Amino acid sequence: MAPTPAPPPRRLGRAMFDDLRSILDILMFVTLAVLILSGAPVAFVLAGTALLFAGLGIAFGVFDLGFLMAFPQRTFGTMTNEALTAVPLFILMGVILERSRIAEDLLKTMGDLFGSLRGGLLYATSIVGALLAASTGVVGATVVTMGLLALPAMLQRGYSRPLAAGSIAAAGTLGQIIPPSVVLILLGDQLSVAYQRAQAATGEMSGSTVSVGDLFAGALLPGLMLVGLYIVYQALVSWLDPKAAPAGDAEPVTLDRLVRSLAAPLGLIVAVLGSILAGVATPTEGAAVGAIGALLLAGQRSYIDAGEGRSWASRLIGVGMASAFLLAVVQVAGFDTRLGGEDRALGDLVALIVSALAIVAITGAVLVSIWRLTGQKRLAPALSSAVETTSMVFLILIAAALFALVFRGLGGEEWVRSMFEAIPGGLFGAMVVVMIVVFLLGFFIDFIEICFVVVPLVAPPLLMMGADPVWLGIMFAVNLQTSFLTPPFGFALFYLRGVAPPEITTLDIYKGVLPFIAIQLFGLATIAAFPAIATWLPGVLYD
Repeated sequence: MAPTPAPPPRRLGRAMFDDLRSILDILMFVTLAVLILSGAPVAFVLAGTALLFAGLGIAFGVFDLGFLMAFPQRTFGTMTNEALTAVPLFILMGVILERSRIAEDLLKTMGDLFGSLRGGLLYATSIVGALLAASTGVVGATVVTMGLLALPAMLQRGYSRPLAAGSIAAAGTLGQIIPPSVVLILLGDQLSVAYQRAQAATGEMSGSTVSVGDLFAGALLPGLMLVGLYIVYQALVSWLDPKAAPAGDAEPVTLDRLVRSLAAPLGLIVAVLGSILAGVATPTEGAAVGAIGALLLAGQRSYIDAGEGRSWASRLIGVGMASAFLLAVVQVAGFDTRLGGEDRALGDLVALIVSALAIVAITGAVLVSIWRLTGQKRLAPALSSAVETTSMVFLILIAAALFALVFRGLGGEEWVRSMFEAIPGGLFGAMVVVMIVVFLLGFFIDFIEICFVVVPLVAPPLLMMGADPVWLGIMFAVNLQTSFLTPPFGFALFYLRGVAPPEITTLDIYKGVLPFIAIQLFGLATIAAFPAIATWLPGVLYD
C-alpha cells in the first residue's frame, strides 16, 4: 500500500501546499499528453515524466519520497502476477495461428458459402472476423489477411469501396472485445487493483474482486451483439443500395469442406474459451492450452499444405489433438487423477492411466510440431514477434505504475475524485464524461496507453460511486475497440492501408469506417442503458 502524503512543510501554508500539488498534477498530465502526441516511445515518456515531476515535487516540498520507495514492490507484483502470464501466451497463440493459413481457408470457405447472396461477402467478413477474434485475437493479422483476400474479391464483384474497406477494418477489431482478448486481460488486472483501492477507501472490504474470467464472460454477449449490428447494417445497405453490394457467383461448399474449415478455429475456441467460462481452467491455464493447440494446428497444417497429410508425423499430431480432447473430458468429468492417492476407485485409476497416456501423446505431438515448424523457419519468427509485443506491453505497464505512484503522491487521486464529484448527474454524468474522454483519446493514442494511464486514474472514483466493475470494464473495452477505427491513428486503418489495392484511397477507408464507429457508439450506449448485457452471463456462471 502506498504511504500517506507527508504533512505540509512549515514554510508552506496548507493552501499553498495544496495549490502547488494541484498545479504539478495538471502540468504532469499535460506534459504526458504532449510528449505522447510527439511520437516519443510511450514507456520512456511515462517513466521520464514521472521522475521529472517527482523531482519537482521533492524540490518544492510537496511530494513524499516514500511513494517512489513503493515502486520496486509494484514491479515485483507485476512480475509475480499470475493473471498477466496469460498475455504472452495468448499473443504467442495468435502469432502462430497467423502464420498457419487457417484464416485464409476460413475466409475463402465463408466467402463461397455466402457469396451468392447480395452482400454475402460482407457477412462472411463479419463472421470470419468474429471467429478469428475468438481464436487468435490479433487485430493486425485479421485485417491484413482479409484485406489481401476479401477486399480484391469485393472490388472485382463491384462492391462499394468505402463499404468493403469499412467492413474489413471493423471486423478486424473484434479481437479486442471478443474473448480471449489481451485488452480484457490488461483491463482485468487494472480494474482488480482499482476495485481493491475503492473498497479500502469506502471501508467496504468484502473480499470480492473482479477477475479476467469475469470480463471474458461479460464481453461475450456485447461482442456478439456488435457482430449482429455489423451484419444488420450490411444487410440494410445491401437491400437499400443493391449496386453497393451485389450478389455474385460462388463455388459450392460441401459439408466436408465446411467442417474442415471450421474445425480448427471452433476447436480452439471450445478448448480455450470453453474451459475458462466453464471454470475448468483459469485464463492463464486456458492461454497455455491455446498456445499448445495453436502449435499443433500449425504443425499439422504444414504437413497438409505439403501434401504429407498421411505421413506418420501428421498422424501423430492428430493423435495428440485427440488425446488433448480426451484429457479435457477426463478433467471435466471430475475424476481424481492426482498421483499418490490411496484407496483409489477403479474409475479414478482408469482415468489416471488414460491421462498419463494422453500426456505422452500430446508431448510427442508438440515435439513433432516444433521440429517441423523449426525446420521450415516458421517458429523462430513467431517467437520473436511474440517476445517483442510482450516486452512492449510489460515495459509500458511498469512505466505506467511509476507514473501512477507519482501522480497519487502529488494528490492526483483526490483531484480526480473531486472533479468527478463536481460533475452533475452522479455516476451517470461521470461515466459520460469518462467515455467521451476515452473516445477522444482513442483518436491519438494507443489502447495500451489508455488502459495503463487513464483507467487507473478514473476507475477507483467510478467504482466508489457505485459502478459495477464488470460493466465498467466492458464499457472501457468497447470504447477502446473504437480507437482502432478512429482516424488519424487507428491501427486497423494503417493495417488496411498497407495492403489495400491502389484504387482504394485513404479517404475511402475513412468514409467506410464512419458508420461502424457510429455502430460502436450505439453499442456502447446500449450497454450503458442495459448493464445486464455485460453482467448477466458472469452472474450466471460465477455467482
